[in-house]
Amino acid sequence: MYDVLIIGAGIIGASIARELSKYNLKIALLEKTKDVSNGASKANSGIVHGKYAAKHGTLKAKMCSEGREYFPKLEKELNFGYRKTGALVLGFEKEDLEPIKELRNNGIKNGSDPDSLKILKGEEIQKIEPKINPETKYALYDPEVGVCSPYELTIALAENAIKNGVELFLENDVQNIKKDGDFFIVETDKDSFQSKIVVNCAGVNSDKIAKMVNADNFKIQPRKGQYIIFEKNSGKKVKNVVFQLPTKKGKGVLVTSTYHGNLMIGPDSQEIFSREDKGTDIESLKYIVDTAKKSVPDILDNKMIRSFSGLRATPDTGDFIIEESNVENFINVGGIESPGLTSSPAIAKKVKDLIKNKIKLTKNKNFDPQRKPIIIKKNLSNDEVKKRLFIDSSPEKIICRCEQVTEGEIVDALNRNIFISTLDGVKRRTRAGMGYCQGNFCGPRVKELIARENNIPKDKITKSDGSAGDFERFKKFHELK
Repeated sequence: MYDVLIIGAGIIGASIARELSKYNLKIALLEKTKDVSNGASKANSGIVHGKYAAKHGTLKAKMCSEGREYFPKLEKELNFGYRKTGALVLGFEKEDLEPIKELRNNGIKNGSDPDSLKILKGEEIQKIEPKINPETKYALYDPEVGVCSPYELTIALAENAIKNGVELFLENDVQNIKKDGDFFIVETDKDSFQSKIVVNCAGVNSDKIAKMVNADNFKIQPRKGQYIIFEKNSGKKVKNVVFQLPTKKGKGVLVTSTYHGNLMIGPDSQEIFSREDKGTDIESLKYIVDTAKKSVPDILDNKMIRSFSGLRATPDTGDFIIEESNVENFINVGGIESPGLTSSPAIAKKVKDLIKNKIKLTKNKNFDPQRKPIIIKKNLSNDEVKKRLFIDSSPEKIICRCEQVTEGEIVDALNRNIFISTLDGVKRRTRAGMGYCQGNFCGPRVKELIARENNIPKDKITKSDGSAGDFERFKKFHELK
């Protein structure tokens, strides 16, 4: 019997789990795939948005404005990768000035400092961002916008939640939920759980989960966004996050540096029927390049290394859904599209406030907010990398030459409190496989380390994450670690 059971281990589920671990509660976090951060949390822009980003008066605006203030503190505690960059929202025509003014007014209503949130013209824009299209007439400048590593944040939140008592159950796909008196029975394809309170954070499937208890007063329309990533250090081309004026479909194609210094452009926006379609296509990628070039004309001076896509959980309500449903003690947290990442700390606190009306919360005196980083920043010479590629097994041995990832970093990631059985799981924690060769060199070496550290046969180790896996081996790992 759990006090709280959370369905979905993305950024929202992990944030809620960590927030609730500050109290003396028995908490379960269920995830249907092989790892945390496998949905939109691993495939988004990683932007910590400004307060202008959501319409004043909406729950989105409130959560975004409150949530962004927590990021400096979270970075100090969890070491996931966050920095302020600033942002520009560009207008290319005279008619764009009024929408930019409206955007600024919206930000001020949401709490932005009027002296910081400025409208720039011509040369003022070029001084801040020299590579911007010189034909840009106006720009809204917000120095408070930042970037973070979204999957590393999700992983850090989950690790810290587990450290503080939360139990994570991977590869548990929820099949049915029944109300039995004062508690719920949650049945997965692997097991059965009982809980007093259920929090539904299932992303694009949140309406399906809600329907299991007849609490589906909303519908989710999956919206696919595709991205392109460029080679290491290409992010130096822009200092700020560069947006174009938003449309009804979203914030449009942006140009940004990722936290780790790769240039990234995207996303587009496509309504789709499948909730599993994460493919990319040439036509969409060409559209993204052509649109990004309007902001930064020489974008293709850098080499592309990969494309990817993510699915946004767009609700028919037009706003975030964070509420106790018509079914007592069943809390829906659905439709958390952009700026969901920015909003995540505030969403977690709002859910905590809903729960404290149901269960008496007492502080966990042993709560430890700290989580050590995995990635160690380094700038080794080519000669040093070559030298360390061919030494015997050692923490200093280089495994990924593109990103200079060591054996010690990978072993650290594999021996934390989340079971890893895929190359992508290691990649998102250490960056091994994120370089120019995309894991063609280091992939076999990473696979050997996963097999050695987690006692998995090599032929059972896959590149990507999915719902299938060795459940019995995971259960044994869970009991040991």
